[in-house]
Amino acid sequence: MVQDDHRTEHDSMGPVRIPAKALWGAQTQRAVDNFRIARRPLPQAFLRALAQIKAACAEVNLGLGGITAAQSAAIVDAADAIALGQHQEAFPVDVYQTGSGTSTNMNMNEVIAHLATAAGTSVHPNDHVNRSQSSNDVIPTAIHVSAAIELEQRLKPALRHLIAVIARRERELAAVVKTGRTHLMDAMPIRFDQELSGWRTQLELAESRLDDVRPRLRRLAIGGTAVGTGINAPEGFGERVARRLSQRLDVPFVRQANGFAALASQDTAAELSGQLRTLATVLLKIANDLRWMNSGPLTGLAEIALPALQPGSSIMPGKVNPVIPEAVMMACVQVTGLDTAISLAAQSGSFQLNVMLPLIADNLLTQIQILSDAMQHLADRAIAGFSVNEARLSEALERNPILVTALNAEIGYEAGARIAKMAYESGRSILDVAAEETGIGRDRLVELLDPARLTGPR
Repeated sequence: MVQDDHRTEHDSMGPVRIPAKALWGAQTQRAVDNFRIARRPLPQAFLRALAQIKAACAEVNLGLGGITAAQSAAIVDAADAIALGQHQEAFPVDVYQTGSGTSTNMNMNEVIAHLATAAGTSVHPNDHVNRSQSSNDVIPTAIHVSAAIELEQRLKPALRHLIAVIARRERELAAVVKTGRTHLMDAMPIRFDQELSGWRTQLELAESRLDDVRPRLRRLAIGGTAVGTGINAPEGFGERVARRLSQRLDVPFVRQANGFAALASQDTAAELSGQLRTLATVLLKIANDLRWMNSGPLTGLAEIALPALQPGSSIMPGKVNPVIPEAVMMACVQVTGLDTAISLAAQSGSFQLNVMLPLIADNLLTQIQILSDAMQHLADRAIAGFSVNEARLSEALERNPILVTALNAEIGYEAGARIAKMAYESGRSILDVAAEETGIGRDRLVELLDPARLTGPR
């Protein structure tokens, strides 16, 4: 019944007033009224995955005789439209809601039923859209599906791009030698390509770790229904839905063999989050290295100059800051915090159900989005365009007393330490001091102390 700008619908608890133009129904409206904490819904990637699950379930239910061909087609059409990004305004349920995500599941069921019925086929949100399912298996399934898709389509391409940009800069800077640093103090020389190869290898290892979790991420809870037993679902339903999702999304999903573990735990989400945190740790190290190397331009290291993107101060004219590394570092800190929340939420699997599923979904997908965009920024707006101050690098190398390490085999550690101290105190080059204090000829010292020669084993 429509009254003014609202209509009245009923659920098992009684009548509910709903905005007349809303695509959702009574249970969604109750959630909208009850949950106003974050005042934002779950990510679009999650809702798209949930719509794909509903479409796959409708196709399987048709094959098993649970719904009619008309009902299946109507559900699939509505779900596909949502999966393409349509009707985003129809999903207002807050992230912080019932821990099973039932409100978001019913939001999807009601919107699909409304769209299907409006298109001419009578569809019920529970009896038809949610047939053979429970929020308790659908929401964990959507967590895995959405994370798997975002990992493949968003994060992995950004990570590969960053690795490729670093590899290109390695080739370009292979001949440039600089002072290495340990404890932020001068150490033995290192080539720029060697330093960058460390970054690249860290990222490649992070990618390998993410690949390791993929098989577990592709195991789905669907078919477990309410408590893992599969009650109200035909035999083989979960396996068939996993196959349909594989065909729809071109990802090899399978049903988790043990439905009890699939519903009660979020161990795989916690594992993936931990690997994303590790990737964030790598990115923060790279960003911080860039920030240090860029420091100056007069009183810092000034080894490189990052692209100048914007004024750096509201009071100091001419100041330019390393804004991209700083932004990336903040993103990495946020990812680390989200991982902590996921770890705590994953511990909330009481008996047959984890009851922090929406938080896990939101944080996991936010981690992937933040890291993907951060890597793109770091690659394109920092690493790809920084220039090297070779004159500054050469000057520092010539004055670096740690080069005396190369003479250990010739004069011993104690004599080397004495020469290094003299060079520090006098501000002279190690070559000049060593020429005076040792019996080694200058030509031989030039050979022994050549920074490029010292960037590899002897």
